[in-house]
Amino acid sequence: MKKILLLVLAFAFSFSGIYAQELWNLEKCITHAKEHNINLKLQKLDADVQANNTRQSKLDLLPDLNGNTGYNFNYGRSLSADNTYVNENSQTGSLGLSSRVTLFSGFQKWNSVKQNELDLKANLQDVEKAKEDLALNITSYYLDILFKKELLQVAQEQLKVTELQIKRTEVLVEAGTLPKGTLMEQKAQAAREDLAVVNAQNSLDIALLDLAQLLDLEDTKNFDIQTPELPVLNATKSMVDPESVFINALTFRPEMKAAQYRLESSEKGLIIAKGQRTPTLSMSGSWNSGYRRNQPEYGFATDGSPIIIRKEMKLNDQLRLFESKSFGFNLSIPIFNGGIVNRNISNAKINIDRYRLNMDNSKNVLRKEIEQAHANAKAAMKKFFSSETAVSSTEEAFRYTEEKFNLGLVNSVDYNQEKNNLFKSKSDLLQAKYEYIFRTKILDFYNGIEINL
Repeated sequence: MKKILLLVLAFAFSFSGIYAQELWNLEKCITHAKEHNINLKLQKLDADVQANNTRQSKLDLLPDLNGNTGYNFNYGRSLSADNTYVNENSQTGSLGLSSRVTLFSGFQKWNSVKQNELDLKANLQDVEKAKEDLALNITSYYLDILFKKELLQVAQEQLKVTELQIKRTEVLVEAGTLPKGTLMEQKAQAAREDLAVVNAQNSLDIALLDLAQLLDLEDTKNFDIQTPELPVLNATKSMVDPESVFINALTFRPEMKAAQYRLESSEKGLIIAKGQRTPTLSMSGSWNSGYRRNQPEYGFATDGSPIIIRKEMKLNDQLRLFESKSFGFNLSIPIFNGGIVNRNISNAKINIDRYRLNMDNSKNVLRKEIEQAHANAKAAMKKFFSSETAVSSTEEAFRYTEEKFNLGLVNSVDYNQEKNNLFKSKSDLLQAKYEYIFRTKILDFYNGIEINL
Protein backbone atom coordinates (compact mmCIF):
# COMPACT_ATOMS: atom_id res chain seq x y z
CA MET A 1 0.00 0.00 0.00
CA LYS A 2 2.88 2.33 0.84
CA LYS A 3 4.53 1.65 -2.55
CA ILE A 4 1.28 2.40 -4.39
CA LEU A 5 0.92 5.70 -2.53
CA LEU A 6 4.49 6.69 -3.45
CA LEU A 7 3.86 5.87 -7.12
CA VAL A 8 0.68 7.95 -7.13
CA LEU A 9 2.49 10.92 -5.57
CA ALA A 10 5.39 10.61 -8.02
CA PHE A 11 2.98 10.53 -10.96
CA ALA A 12 1.09 13.54 -9.60
CA PHE A 13 4.26 15.60 -9.24
CA SER A 14 5.51 14.64 -12.71
CA PHE A 15 2.12 15.39 -14.25
CA SER A 16 1.94 18.79 -12.59
CA GLY A 17 5.48 19.54 -13.77
CA ILE A 18 4.40 19.14 -17.38
CA TYR A 19 1.93 21.95 -17.00
CA ALA A 20 4.12 24.09 -14.75
CA GLN A 21 4.47 27.63 -15.90
CA GLU A 22 7.65 28.21 -17.88
CA LEU A 23 9.76 31.08 -16.63
CA TRP A 24 11.67 33.17 -19.15
CA ASN A 25 15.14 34.51 -18.43
CA LEU A 26 16.54 37.63 -20.08
CA GLU A 27 18.61 35.70 -22.62
CA LYS A 28 15.60 33.72 -23.79
CA CYS A 29 13.52 36.89 -24.11
CA ILE A 30 16.18 38.59 -26.24
CA THR A 31 16.72 35.51 -28.43
CA HIS A 32 12.99 35.07 -29.01
CA ALA A 33 12.53 38.74 -29.88
CA LYS A 34 15.37 38.66 -32.41
CA GLU A 35 13.69 35.72 -34.14
CA HIS A 36 10.08 36.95 -34.08
CA ASN A 37 10.04 40.75 -33.88
CA ILE A 38 8.23 42.07 -36.98
CA ASN A 39 10.09 45.38 -37.17
CA LEU A 40 13.38 43.48 -37.11
CA LYS A 41 12.14 41.16 -39.86
CA LEU A 42 11.25 44.20 -41.98
CA GLN A 43 14.77 45.53 -41.42
CA LYS A 44 16.20 42.21 -42.60
CA LEU A 45 14.04 42.34 -45.73
CA ASP A 46 15.62 45.69 -46.63
CA ALA A 47 19.01 44.00 -46.35
CA ASP A 48 17.78 41.13 -48.53
CA VAL A 49 16.70 43.59 -51.23
CA GLN A 50 20.14 45.19 -51.17
CA ALA A 51 21.73 41.73 -51.37
CA ASN A 52 19.74 41.13 -54.57
CA ASN A 53 20.92 44.48 -55.94
CA THR A 54 24.52 43.54 -55.18
CA ARG A 55 24.13 40.17 -56.89
CA GLN A 56 22.56 41.80 -59.94
CA SER A 57 25.39 44.35 -60.28
CA LYS A 58 27.86 41.45 -60.46
CA LEU A 59 25.77 39.70 -63.12
CA ASP A 60 25.73 42.94 -65.14
CA LEU A 61 29.44 42.38 -65.81
CA LEU A 62 28.61 39.30 -67.91
CA PRO A 63 27.50 39.32 -71.56
CA ASP A 64 23.78 39.20 -72.21
CA LEU A 65 22.22 36.59 -74.51
CA ASN A 66 18.81 37.00 -76.14
CA GLY A 67 16.87 34.84 -78.53
CA ASN A 68 14.12 35.83 -80.94
CA THR A 69 11.70 33.98 -83.18
CA GLY A 70 8.66 34.82 -85.24
CA TYR A 71 6.19 33.42 -87.77
CA ASN A 72 4.48 35.60 -90.38
CA PHE A 73 1.53 35.17 -92.74
CA ASN A 74 1.79 37.17 -95.97
CA TYR A 75 -1.08 37.86 -98.40
CA GLY A 76 -0.90 39.38 -101.90
CA ARG A 77 2.30 40.32 -103.67
CA SER A 78 5.43 39.29 -101.85
CA LEU A 79 9.08 38.63 -102.56
CA SER A 80 9.71 35.04 -103.55
CA ALA A 81 12.77 32.91 -102.91
CA ASP A 82 14.19 33.72 -106.38
CA ASN A 83 14.00 37.45 -105.53
CA THR A 84 10.99 38.19 -107.75
CA TYR A 85 7.57 39.48 -106.72
CA VAL A 86 4.71 37.01 -107.09
CA ASN A 87 1.04 37.37 -106.27
CA GLU A 88 0.54 34.51 -103.83
CA ASN A 89 0.07 33.89 -100.12
CA SER A 90 3.09 32.75 -98.13
CA GLN A 91 4.22 31.86 -94.63
CA THR A 92 7.68 32.65 -93.28
CA GLY A 93 9.49 32.09 -89.97
CA SER A 94 12.59 33.61 -88.40
CA LEU A 95 15.01 32.56 -85.67
CA GLY A 96 17.93 34.42 -84.11
CA LEU A 97 20.35 34.87 -81.19
CA SER A 98 22.17 38.03 -80.16
CA SER A 99 24.71 38.90 -77.47
CA ARG A 100 26.37 42.08 -76.25
CA VAL A 101 29.03 42.82 -73.65
CA THR A 102 30.56 46.08 -72.44
CA LEU A 103 34.34 45.90 -72.63
CA PHE A 104 35.07 49.31 -71.13
CA SER A 105 32.94 52.11 -69.72
CA GLY A 106 35.21 53.92 -67.32
CA PHE A 107 34.89 51.04 -64.80
CA GLN A 108 31.33 52.18 -64.01
CA LYS A 109 29.97 48.66 -63.66
CA TRP A 110 32.90 47.49 -61.57
CA ASN A 111 32.54 50.45 -59.22
CA SER A 112 28.78 49.84 -59.07
CA VAL A 113 29.54 46.39 -57.69
CA LYS A 114 31.78 47.91 -55.02
CA GLN A 115 29.16 50.54 -54.18
CA ASN A 116 26.42 47.94 -53.81
CA GLU A 117 28.65 45.83 -51.58
CA LEU A 118 29.20 48.84 -49.30
CA ASP A 119 25.47 49.57 -49.25
CA LEU A 120 24.82 45.95 -48.28
CA LYS A 121 27.31 46.18 -45.41
CA ALA A 122 25.57 49.35 -44.23
CA ASN A 123 22.17 47.62 -44.32
CA LEU A 124 23.50 44.67 -42.34
CA GLN A 125 24.84 47.07 -39.72
CA ASP A 126 21.38 48.66 -39.56
CA VAL A 127 20.02 45.20 -38.74
CA GLU A 128 22.60 44.79 -35.97
CA LYS A 129 21.69 48.21 -34.59
CA ALA A 130 18.01 47.22 -34.56
CA LYS A 131 18.89 43.99 -32.71
CA GLU A 132 20.86 45.85 -30.06
CA ASP A 133 18.15 48.47 -29.57
CA LEU A 134 15.61 45.68 -29.19
CA ALA A 135 17.79 43.90 -26.62
CA LEU A 136 18.19 47.12 -24.65
CA ASN A 137 14.45 47.75 -24.75
CA ILE A 138 13.69 44.23 -23.53
CA THR A 139 16.22 44.64 -20.69
CA SER A 140 14.40 47.79 -19.60
CA TYR A 141 11.04 45.96 -19.56
CA TYR A 142 12.59 42.96 -17.77
CA LEU A 143 14.12 45.07 -14.99
CA ASP A 144 10.86 46.96 -14.62
CA ILE A 145 9.08 43.67 -13.94
CA LEU A 146 11.69 42.69 -11.35
CA PHE A 147 11.24 46.08 -9.68
CA LYS A 148 7.47 45.70 -9.53
CA LYS A 149 7.76 42.16 -8.19
CA GLU A 150 9.86 43.38 -5.29
CA LEU A 151 7.57 46.36 -4.80
CA LEU A 152 4.64 43.95 -4.52
CA GLN A 153 6.55 41.93 -1.90
CA VAL A 154 7.23 45.07 0.13
CA ALA A 155 3.54 46.03 -0.03
CA GLN A 156 2.50 42.52 1.07
CA GLU A 157 4.97 42.57 3.95
CA GLN A 158 3.64 45.94 5.06
CA LEU A 159 0.12 44.56 5.04
CA LYS A 160 1.18 41.52 7.08
CA VAL A 161 2.77 43.77 9.70
CA THR A 162 -0.43 45.82 9.91
CA GLU A 163 -2.58 42.69 10.23
CA LEU A 164 -0.41 41.45 13.09
CA GLN A 165 -0.63 44.87 14.70
CA ILE A 166 -4.43 44.76 14.42
CA LYS A 167 -4.47 41.49 16.37
CA ARG A 168 -2.33 43.02 19.12
CA THR A 169 -4.48 46.14 19.18
CA GLU A 170 -7.65 44.08 19.50
CA VAL A 171 -6.23 42.43 22.61
CA LEU A 172 -5.23 45.79 24.08
CA VAL A 173 -8.61 47.34 23.28
CA GLU A 174 -10.44 44.46 24.95
CA ALA A 175 -8.19 44.90 27.97
CA GLY A 176 -9.03 48.58 28.03
CA THR A 177 -5.43 49.64 27.50
CA LEU A 178 -6.10 51.37 24.14
CA PRO A 179 -9.20 53.17 22.91
CA LYS A 180 -11.37 51.61 20.20
CA GLY A 181 -10.46 54.46 17.83
CA THR A 182 -6.92 53.12 17.64
CA LEU A 183 -8.26 49.79 16.34
CA MET A 184 -10.44 51.53 13.79
CA GLU A 185 -7.45 53.54 12.58
CA GLN A 186 -5.39 50.34 12.23
CA LYS A 187 -8.14 48.70 10.18
CA ALA A 188 -8.33 51.77 7.94
CA GLN A 189 -4.55 51.56 7.49
CA ALA A 190 -4.89 47.88 6.55
CA ALA A 191 -7.51 48.77 3.94
CA ARG A 192 -5.19 51.36 2.43
CA GLU A 193 -2.32 48.90 2.37
CA ASP A 194 -4.53 46.22 0.85
CA LEU A 195 -5.34 48.68 -1.93
CA ALA A 196 -1.60 49.31 -2.34
CA VAL A 197 -1.09 45.55 -2.76
CA VAL A 198 -3.84 45.43 -5.40
CA ASN A 199 -2.33 48.37 -7.25
CA ALA A 200 1.15 46.80 -7.11
CA GLN A 201 -0.24 43.52 -8.47
CA ASN A 202 -2.04 45.33 -11.29
CA SER A 203 1.12 47.26 -12.12
CA LEU A 204 3.07 43.98 -12.24
CA ASP A 205 0.46 42.33 -14.46
CA ILE A 206 0.59 45.25 -16.90
CA ALA A 207 4.41 45.15 -16.95
CA LEU A 208 4.32 41.41 -17.77
CA LEU A 209 1.76 42.05 -20.50
CA ASP A 210 3.92 44.81 -21.99
CA LEU A 211 6.95 42.51 -22.23
CA ALA A 212 4.89 39.61 -23.60
CA GLN A 213 3.46 41.88 -26.29
CA LEU A 214 6.93 43.19 -27.11
CA LEU A 215 7.96 39.55 -27.63
CA ASP A 216 4.89 39.02 -29.88
CA LEU A 217 3.72 36.07 -27.78
CA GLU A 218 0.34 34.55 -28.59
CA ASP A 219 -0.24 33.34 -25.02
CA THR A 220 0.32 36.34 -22.76
CA LYS A 221 -1.68 35.06 -19.77
CA ASN A 222 0.81 32.39 -18.67
CA PHE A 223 3.91 34.48 -19.26
CA ASP A 224 6.32 35.12 -16.39
CA ILE A 225 10.04 35.73 -15.96
CA GLN A 226 12.79 34.32 -13.81
CA THR A 227 14.17 36.31 -10.92
CA PRO A 228 17.94 36.20 -11.47
CA GLU A 229 20.62 36.68 -8.87
CA LEU A 230 21.37 40.34 -9.34
CA PRO A 231 24.91 41.72 -8.97
CA VAL A 232 25.94 43.12 -5.63
CA LEU A 233 25.97 46.91 -5.79
CA ASN A 234 29.27 48.18 -4.44
CA ALA A 235 29.85 51.78 -3.46
CA THR A 236 33.58 51.43 -4.14
CA LYS A 237 33.05 50.34 -7.75
CA SER A 238 34.54 52.92 -10.08
CA MET A 239 32.76 54.11 -13.21
CA VAL A 240 34.47 53.70 -16.57
CA ASP A 241 35.67 56.91 -18.17
CA PRO A 242 33.13 58.11 -20.80
CA GLU A 243 35.91 59.25 -23.16
CA SER A 244 37.48 55.78 -23.22
CA VAL A 245 34.04 54.25 -23.79
CA PHE A 246 33.48 56.66 -26.71
CA ILE A 247 36.84 55.86 -28.33
CA ASN A 248 36.13 52.15 -27.96
CA ALA A 249 32.57 52.50 -29.27
CA LEU A 250 33.77 54.17 -32.47
CA THR A 251 35.45 50.92 -33.49
CA PHE A 252 32.53 48.53 -33.14
CA ARG A 253 29.18 50.33 -32.83
CA PRO A 254 26.97 49.32 -35.80
CA GLU A 255 25.64 52.84 -36.39
CA MET A 256 29.21 54.08 -36.79
CA LYS A 257 30.10 51.28 -39.18
CA ALA A 258 26.94 51.93 -41.20
CA ALA A 259 27.78 55.65 -41.44
CA GLN A 260 31.34 54.83 -42.58
CA TYR A 261 30.12 52.35 -45.22
CA ARG A 262 27.64 54.89 -46.59
CA LEU A 263 30.36 57.53 -46.80
CA GLU A 264 32.58 55.13 -48.75
CA SER A 265 29.59 54.23 -50.96
CA SER A 266 29.04 57.91 -51.79
CA GLU A 267 32.72 58.18 -52.78
CA LYS A 268 32.23 55.26 -55.16
CA GLY A 269 29.22 57.12 -56.52
CA LEU A 270 31.48 60.04 -57.45
CA ILE A 271 33.86 57.70 -59.28
CA ILE A 272 30.91 56.20 -61.17
CA ALA A 273 29.67 59.67 -62.14
CA LYS A 274 33.12 60.64 -63.44
CA GLY A 275 33.22 57.39 -65.44
CA GLN A 276 30.34 58.72 -67.56
CA ARG A 277 32.86 61.07 -69.23
CA THR A 278 34.82 58.18 -70.73
CA PRO A 279 34.03 56.41 -74.04
CA THR A 280 32.15 53.14 -73.89
CA LEU A 281 33.47 50.20 -75.92
CA SER A 282 31.16 47.25 -76.46
CA MET A 283 31.21 44.07 -78.51
CA SER A 284 28.18 42.38 -80.04
CA GLY A 285 27.39 39.38 -82.19
CA SER A 286 24.32 37.74 -83.68
CA TRP A 287 23.13 34.69 -85.56
CA ASN A 288 19.95 34.65 -87.64
CA SER A 289 18.14 32.28 -89.95
CA GLY A 290 14.68 31.74 -91.46
CA TYR A 291 12.09 29.41 -92.90
CA ARG A 292 9.68 29.71 -95.80
CA ARG A 293 6.76 27.38 -96.33
CA ASN A 294 6.58 25.74 -99.80
CA GLN A 295 10.17 26.78 -100.42
CA PRO A 296 11.27 24.49 -103.26
CA GLU A 297 14.64 22.79 -103.24
CA TYR A 298 16.58 23.35 -106.47
CA GLY A 299 19.13 21.14 -108.10
CA PHE A 300 20.79 20.76 -111.46
CA ALA A 301 20.00 18.49 -114.34
CA THR A 302 22.66 16.53 -116.20
CA ASP A 303 22.88 19.35 -118.69
CA GLY A 304 23.51 21.84 -115.90
CA SER A 305 20.11 23.55 -115.96
CA PRO A 306 18.37 24.23 -112.62
CA ILE A 307 15.47 21.99 -111.72
CA ILE A 308 13.18 21.58 -108.71
CA ILE A 309 14.09 18.33 -106.97
CA ARG A 310 11.70 18.80 -103.96
CA LYS A 311 8.55 20.92 -103.64
CA GLU A 312 9.44 21.98 -100.08
CA MET A 313 12.96 22.11 -98.66
CA LYS A 314 13.57 20.45 -95.29
CA LEU A 315 13.68 22.70 -92.21
CA ASN A 316 17.34 21.96 -91.40
CA ASP A 317 18.34 22.69 -94.96
CA GLN A 318 16.44 25.99 -94.95
CA LEU A 319 18.08 27.06 -91.67
CA ARG A 320 21.48 26.46 -93.23
CA LEU A 321 20.46 28.18 -96.47
CA PHE A 322 19.17 31.38 -94.81
CA GLU A 323 21.77 31.45 -92.03
CA SER A 324 23.60 34.75 -91.37
CA LYS A 325 26.17 35.75 -88.75
CA SER A 326 27.52 39.07 -87.59
CA PHE A 327 30.19 40.27 -85.20
CA GLY A 328 31.39 43.75 -84.39
CA PHE A 329 32.51 46.46 -81.99
CA ASN A 330 30.88 49.72 -81.04
CA LEU A 331 32.55 52.78 -79.54
CA SER A 332 30.36 55.50 -78.02
CA ILE A 333 32.13 58.78 -77.25
CA PRO A 334 30.28 61.32 -75.08
CA ILE A 335 30.63 64.78 -76.61
CA PHE A 336 27.65 66.79 -75.37
CA ASN A 337 24.67 65.50 -73.42
CA GLY A 338 23.03 68.62 -72.05
CA GLY A 339 25.27 68.79 -68.97
CA ILE A 340 23.84 65.59 -67.47
CA VAL A 341 27.28 64.17 -66.63
CA ASN A 342 28.44 67.39 -64.95
CA ARG A 343 25.19 67.48 -62.97
CA ASN A 344 25.66 63.88 -61.83
CA ILE A 345 29.24 64.61 -60.75
CA SER A 346 28.14 67.71 -58.84
CA ASN A 347 25.33 65.78 -57.10
CA ALA A 348 27.77 62.99 -56.23
CA LYS A 349 30.08 65.51 -54.53
CA ILE A 350 27.13 66.93 -52.60
CA ASN A 351 26.22 63.40 -51.57
CA ILE A 352 29.72 62.88 -50.17
CA ASP A 353 29.42 66.09 -48.14
CA ARG A 354 26.03 64.93 -46.86
CA TYR A 355 27.36 61.57 -45.66
CA ARG A 356 30.41 63.22 -44.09
CA LEU A 357 28.06 65.40 -42.09
CA ASN A 358 26.00 62.30 -41.22
CA MET A 359 29.21 60.65 -40.05
CA ASP A 360 30.10 63.63 -37.87
CA ASN A 361 26.54 63.79 -36.55
CA SER A 362 26.61 60.06 -35.69
CA LYS A 363 29.81 60.64 -33.72
CA ASN A 364 28.29 63.58 -31.88
CA VAL A 365 25.12 61.64 -31.08
CA LEU A 366 27.15 58.67 -29.85
CA ARG A 367 29.31 60.89 -27.66
CA LYS A 368 26.24 62.59 -26.17
CA GLU A 369 24.53 59.24 -25.52
CA ILE A 370 27.62 57.86 -23.76
CA GLU A 371 28.11 61.00 -21.68
CA GLN A 372 24.41 60.97 -20.75
CA ALA A 373 24.56 57.27 -19.91
CA HIS A 374 27.60 57.90 -17.69
CA ALA A 375 25.92 60.83 -15.95
CA ASN A 376 22.72 58.83 -15.43
CA ALA A 377 24.64 55.85 -14.05
CA LYS A 378 26.59 58.09 -11.69
CA ALA A 379 23.41 59.82 -10.50
CA ALA A 380 21.63 56.48 -10.08
CA MET A 381 24.54 55.15 -8.00
CA LYS A 382 24.39 58.16 -5.67
CA LYS A 383 20.62 57.86 -5.45
CA PHE A 384 20.83 54.16 -4.59
CA PHE A 385 23.32 54.50 -1.75
CA SER A 386 21.50 57.54 -0.39
CA SER A 387 18.24 55.56 -0.47
CA GLU A 388 19.97 52.65 1.25
CA THR A 389 21.03 54.96 4.08
CA ALA A 390 17.52 56.42 4.22
CA VAL A 391 15.95 52.94 4.54
CA SER A 392 18.34 52.02 7.35
CA SER A 393 17.49 55.22 9.22
CA THR A 394 13.76 54.87 8.59
CA GLU A 395 13.77 51.25 9.82
CA GLU A 396 15.40 52.35 13.07
CA ALA A 397 12.87 55.15 13.44
CA PHE A 398 9.98 52.77 12.78
CA ARG A 399 11.22 50.19 15.31
CA TYR A 400 11.49 52.92 17.93
CA THR A 401 7.99 54.23 17.09
CA GLU A 402 6.57 50.70 17.13
CA GLU A 403 7.95 50.05 20.60
CA LYS A 404 6.45 53.30 21.85
CA PHE A 405 3.13 52.48 20.16
CA ASN A 406 2.99 49.07 21.86
CA LEU A 407 3.51 50.85 25.19
CA GLY A 408 0.78 53.35 24.39
CA LEU A 409 3.18 56.29 24.22
CA VAL A 410 2.45 57.06 20.53
CA ASN A 411 -0.95 57.28 18.87
CA SER A 412 -1.93 55.28 15.79
CA VAL A 413 -1.69 58.29 13.47
CA ASP A 414 1.99 58.84 14.24
CA TYR A 415 2.62 55.10 14.05
CA ASN A 416 0.99 54.77 10.63
CA GLN A 417 2.82 57.85 9.39
CA GLU A 418 6.15 56.32 10.35
CA LYS A 419 5.12 53.04 8.75
CA ASN A 420 4.19 54.84 5.52
CA ASN A 421 7.55 56.58 5.57
CA LEU A 422 9.26 53.21 5.80
CA PHE A 423 7.24 51.87 2.86
CA LYS A 424 8.10 54.92 0.77
CA SER A 425 11.81 54.71 1.58
CA LYS A 426 11.85 51.02 0.63
CA SER A 427 10.02 51.80 -2.61
CA ASP A 428 12.52 54.56 -3.37
CA LEU A 429 15.38 52.14 -2.68
CA LEU A 430 13.97 49.54 -5.05
CA GLN A 431 13.45 52.12 -7.77
CA ALA A 432 16.99 53.43 -7.32
CA LYS A 433 18.37 49.89 -7.28
CA TYR A 434 16.90 48.89 -10.64
CA GLU A 435 17.57 52.26 -12.18
CA TYR A 436 21.24 51.89 -11.18
CA ILE A 437 21.42 48.38 -12.65
CA PHE A 438 19.81 49.49 -15.90
CA ARG A 439 22.02 52.59 -16.24
CA THR A 440 25.17 50.56 -15.70
CA LYS A 441 23.95 48.03 -18.28
CA ILE A 442 23.51 50.85 -20.79
CA LEU A 443 27.06 52.02 -20.10
CA ASP A 444 28.36 48.45 -20.52
CA PHE A 445 26.31 48.21 -23.71
CA TYR A 446 28.18 51.19 -25.20
CA ASN A 447 31.45 49.65 -24.04
CA GLY A 448 30.82 46.46 -26.00
CA ILE A 449 29.80 44.25 -23.08
CA GLU A 450 26.89 41.92 -23.82
CA ILE A 451 23.69 42.57 -21.89
CA ASN A 452 22.94 39.88 -19.31
CA LEU A 453 21.78 39.50 -15.73
